[in-house]
Amino acid sequence: MSDSLSAQAAGKAAAFADELVAFRRDLHMHPELGREEFRTTGLIRERLVRAGLHPRLLPGTGLVCDIRPDRASPGGRADGGLIAFRGDIDALPVDDVKDVPYRSTVPGRAHACGHDVHTSIVLGTALVLAEFAREGLLSRPVRLIFQPAEEKLPGGALDVIKAGGLAGVSEIHAIHCDPKVEVGRVGLRSGAITSACDRVVITLTGAGGHTARPHRTTDLVTALAKLAAELPSAFSRRIDPRSGASLVWGRIESGSAPNVIPQHGELEGTLRCLDLEAWRQAPDVMHELVDVIASTYGAKWELEHHRGVPPVVNDPDAVAAMRTVATGVLGASAVEGTEQSLGGEDFSWFLEGVPGELTRLGVRPVGEPVYDLHQGQFDVDERAIGIGVELFAGLALRPFR
Repeated sequence: MSDSLSAQAAGKAAAFADELVAFRRDLHMHPELGREEFRTTGLIRERLVRAGLHPRLLPGTGLVCDIRPDRASPGGRADGGLIAFRGDIDALPVDDVKDVPYRSTVPGRAHACGHDVHTSIVLGTALVLAEFAREGLLSRPVRLIFQPAEEKLPGGALDVIKAGGLAGVSEIHAIHCDPKVEVGRVGLRSGAITSACDRVVITLTGAGGHTARPHRTTDLVTALAKLAAELPSAFSRRIDPRSGASLVWGRIESGSAPNVIPQHGELEGTLRCLDLEAWRQAPDVMHELVDVIASTYGAKWELEHHRGVPPVVNDPDAVAAMRTVATGVLGASAVEGTEQSLGGEDFSWFLEGVPGELTRLGVRPVGEPVYDLHQGQFDVDERAIGIGVELFAGLALRPFR
């Protein structure tokens, strides 16, 4: 992108800054869970229409919007080669405990993962690029994706794909708030940047009976305890240790009396994995190990392995493009590497079919403590919104190849 276009993008982003902050705060006050984002979808659509754009509603919630250059503009091509930008629009089922004027007005609901920021950035990108298109300065077609239900496994990205949201897209980018990084900085990583995340439920059944005669029963409590203690360890010995596989339990439930061996028990947790191939191997390995451990106690078993999302694997060329743009916008010293997270992110489904990348966007106010994602105290330095708009606009304004 030329210095002239870069300066124009910065100026246009600054012109929308106050509006985008107000938009973000409105979303923050009215959070909606995945596939319930009707108000959010309506607000986005109304603003895009006011900008002269033609958004297309997705089935249920969410929308996509294309901006195509004038064929007569210098270097302009309106066909093919869409560059896409994803913003997720859903909130989380947690309480907002911050003491701020824009605190959530909905009990038990909060934008505690920064999706209100992501949405505002993609909206701001649309407004800026719409102006460039009207001025004949947009050389490639752009798609803005406002995606529902990122927090619901296996993710609303699949809804978008099913509705044709990736048709014609040749490159896709997303930004995710990073509360560990100060505002004005970004983190980049080629290859895997998040992990796979699945939900695992194991159900045991057996005859049950009196604790005085365990030899005449199926001792489900002991069998569950053995599975809880031994399955993660055994699993780690059957999967390449470089894969970063992590099986952790969040719920174990069985029985109702101290002298009764129950007939039913459940164990539930998550499997996270840094490596795509290991994630694909995991279900077969886990079935085999559950059978060995449960059969030792004569328990009948059922394993529900609910596939979540694969790892987000960033394309090196897309990361290089973002690095160039981010260096121009923020300076080379503000662009840093970032570690691979064990968190899951359904942007991975887009990258299964289209090259692209996910960038970590610094949102922590300088000198302030870190409140992690998915906590009710989470908040951002809203200057990050304008930075995100400049980054996305810069990617879209690169010479079309």
